[in-house]
Amino acid sequence: MLKVLPVQSKAEQEELCKKCNITFKPDLLMYAASVEGELVGVCQFKLSDKGGLIYDIAKVEGRVETKREGVASDFEAMFVMGRGALNFIDLCGVHRAFFVGQDTDDALLRAIGFKQNSAGEYEIDLTGFFTDHCH
Repeated sequence: MLKVLPVQSKAEQEELCKKCNITFKPDLLMYAASVEGELVGVCQFKLSDKGGLIYDIAKVEGRVETKREGVASDFEAMFVMGRGALNFIDLCGVHRAFFVGQDTDDALLRAIGFKQNSAGEYEIDLTGFFTDHCH
């Protein structure tokens, strides 16, 4: 079963950052994705005056995916987690988001819905994104 849940404590967030080899940023929110009870990855993000800022969509360092029929893939888990963060941002009334992380998985970011703008930033307009049927 695929689960994407908010991380409830900063101590847990710090530990998950270590597992994913990313910098712990205590002022950020975090979601964690697991498949069949095993951590797949995390997403650190925040709301700002510029919009929603996603800093990390990171897989567990060294994870070897076991592919089984009927079980979500790591890519699917990361996709659902990224969309979950965007949905939270949108529900908070912030309708623009940016991926501002260092490491980029272009295919994942584009699948989630980000597009590169003229400045080369990964950006998404969330207006109607989760309510219109064309996304």
